[in-house]
Amino acid sequence: GDQVSGEEAAAMKRFYKDASAGTHEGALTVLLDGRPVRTPKRTLLAMPTAGLAEAVAGEWRDQVDEIVPTSMPLTQLVSTALDRIAPQMDAVVTEVARFAETDLVCYRAETPESLVLAEHAAWSPLVSWLEEALDARLAVTSGIQPIPQSAESLAKIRAEIAGLDAMRLAALSSATAVSGSVVIGLALAHSRITGAEAADAAHVDEMHQMERWGREQDAEAHMLL
Repeated sequence: GDQVSGEEAAAMKRFYKDASAGTHEGALTVLLDGRPVRTPKRTLLAMPTAGLAEAVAGEWRDQVDEIVPTSMPLTQLVSTALDRIAPQMDAVVTEVARFAETDLVCYRAETPESLVLAEHAAWSPLVSWLEEALDARLAVTSGIQPIPQSAESLAKIRAEIAGLDAMRLAALSSATAVSGSVVIGLALAHSRITGAEAADAAHVDEMHQMERWGREQDAEAHMLL
């Protein structure tokens, strides 16, 4: 054939010399020695912008002896958008929007105070941003008991998600699933926060726990000295 699928690449040695952004059948894609890359379902790996095509081409250029799919997150994201998201947009919108019903940033710790403050510092600005940006107000609670959210706010969040194209929806779906928060996902999608800030916001509790253990171990070390 004249193309390569991501599936075939999964256990492949690097078989091409040059990887570059280019066009095939009028679409922006990645060309490996002039041959277009296709998804596992044989769809042309078509991208909406030259910048994305160049970034994906860079992932193929960076492969050394063997092609390692896990080192190619953008390639995987585009493949997911084309093969899995595009054919079932409405179902994915519903799945992502549902996170707002029990969003990570709405459920706060009751103790210790240091964790309460850390969650407030990381999450409250995002809840406020969501209200300003989408006019969607989410209720916040302490503890783990589920609280109902406003149907109007949930509808506004869903409408925002439904307006995304397959590529952006794939990115939002991934960010939301990893973080447990559509608020974090949307803030990232709107460039309200960076990827690193999104990761920090998703792991406030774990980071607090690690810092606490670190402090306790330091204290024990000082006692032993």
